Amino acid sequence: MSRELQDVDLAEVKPLVEKGETITGLLQEFDVQEQDIETVHGSIHVTLCGTPKGNRPVILTYHDIGMNHKTCYNPLFNSEDMQEITQHFAVCHVDAPGQQDGAASFPVGYMYPSMDQLAEMLPGVLHQFGLKSIIGMGTGAGAYILTRFALNNPEMVEGLVLINVNPCAEGWMDWAASKISGWTQALPDMVVSHLFGKEEMQNNVEVVHTYRQHIVKDMNPGNLHLFINAYNSRRDLEIERPMPGAHTVTLQCPALLVVGDSSPAVDAVVECNSKLDPTKTTLLKMADCGGLPQISQVSPTCHPSPGGGQVPLWPVTAPSSPASCLSPTPPSHPLTLWTRYCLYTVLAHQGLRARKIGTPGG
Repeated sequence: MSRELQDVDLAEVKPLVEKGETITGLLQEFDVQEQDIETVHGSIHVTLCGTPKGNRPVILTYHDIGMNHKTCYNPLFNSEDMQEITQHFAVCHVDAPGQQDGAASFPVGYMYPSMDQLAEMLPGVLHQFGLKSIIGMGTGAGAYILTRFALNNPEMVEGLVLINVNPCAEGWMDWAASKISGWTQALPDMVVSHLFGKEEMQNNVEVVHTYRQHIVKDMNPGNLHLFINAYNSRRDLEIERPMPGAHTVTLQCPALLVVGDSSPAVDAVVECNSKLDPTKTTLLKMADCGGLPQISQVSPTCHPSPGGGQVPLWPVTAPSSPASCLSPTPPSHPLTLWTRYCLYTVLAHQGLRARKIGTPGG
């Protein structure tokens, strides 16, 4: 399968977070388990929504710095398109240590896990819930962690949605700039400049203000600073595009790289795409979209431009197909579309006998 750059023209983009609505309140009302799980590198907070079913993969999310799973993903998972998925597939939200709501401060001298160690904590999460495989959705720092996890444990990952992923270690120029800005900028300003581009901060003031208030009022500043330091100290993923006859390190699963065209992460995402297997990777650059494409509501008229990948991202399935639990109607949000496509592929590969939506036990 060949997958190429696809420019998505958005006829209309609306924030999923409406004015006056709290981001943390957008949580679906279904079976939810919250646990602090002990792993090889300490405790991690996990929220499992829904009940895992048989051999079906679970969607596992990991957030960016300055966020937790609620602020990063609740707007998307509470959207109408995603409800069909969450009715049939469990979702496992992972919060980096100390980033969940109400997190206590770490004791003096606490050594925060490195980015590699954060990835090494995830097999313990899967083991705790008896999960065999996941489809990962990560943003920024979370995208890096899930990529490292997939490189270390390819048998556990069926597919990845990587938003604003940066596969490279921070260069010394970037390191010096971050240190200098840390002396002159308040922590919320540093995080906001990481999450949003300059144009977006001028044109989407309400959404940026909502996230800034979350950072100021809800995040533990000491814990957040430790997570930021871990991300800024990341090492290069050392992935390479496969070449005939050469041994290379790369992702084995299908991956969608997502970035808004005005995101500060555009260059990093394009570079990551250049290092991955083009037969398993799609780069989705969303037009008229900023640093957090998962909180944008895309109109149903959104479509890939001519000349995109040869394989349609949304397959229309026959009623008798193994993936008939998923509606053949294309969803309006590209992230929902790709998540459904990954699920379709996995179900078809496993040959699961899934019932249509609306039937008992489906």
